[in-house]
Amino acid sequence: MNNAENPANSACMPGVIPHLVCAGAAAAIDFYAKAFGATEMIRLPAANGKLMHACLSLNGAAVMLADECPEQGMLGPKSLKGTPVTIHLTVPDVDALFSQAVNAGATVIMPVADMFWGDRYGIVEDPFGHRWSMATHQRQLTKEELIEAARAAEDACLKK
Repeated sequence: MNNAENPANSACMPGVIPHLVCAGAAAAIDFYAKAFGATEMIRLPAANGKLMHACLSLNGAAVMLADECPEQGMLGPKSLKGTPVTIHLTVPDVDALFSQAVNAGATVIMPVADMFWGDRYGIVEDPFGHRWSMATHQRQLTKEELIEAARAAEDACLKK
């Protein structure tokens, strides 16, 4: 079967795709379905029951994931004591998705608020240590307006 015949393969190949390592990838799939409406495309279990690979469709894009495999240097954020990466979702209703994620078990990192760049934006951390920002675009700014708004926001931060 080629990629054109297998929608799980073709859905996971185009563009830039996050590949998440999780301690408990099967539970992560369930969480992402509940929190973000993800749909499972494929799941490849290893003989030991862990997931070698899975692919989800999430917000119109693919997300791949696998269980931790320390012997191959694959560790999730919990084992690494945090993550420097935030995965961003642009959605029609950030308040609804944010609440859905929190109700599914995500931890609020930054509550949803109107931001200087024109988005309504917030950040959660999933139970596996991955951070997810989400936003709904509210207003378009010119480049000059964006620069001015960023400087004003920076000045306000420095005064705190």
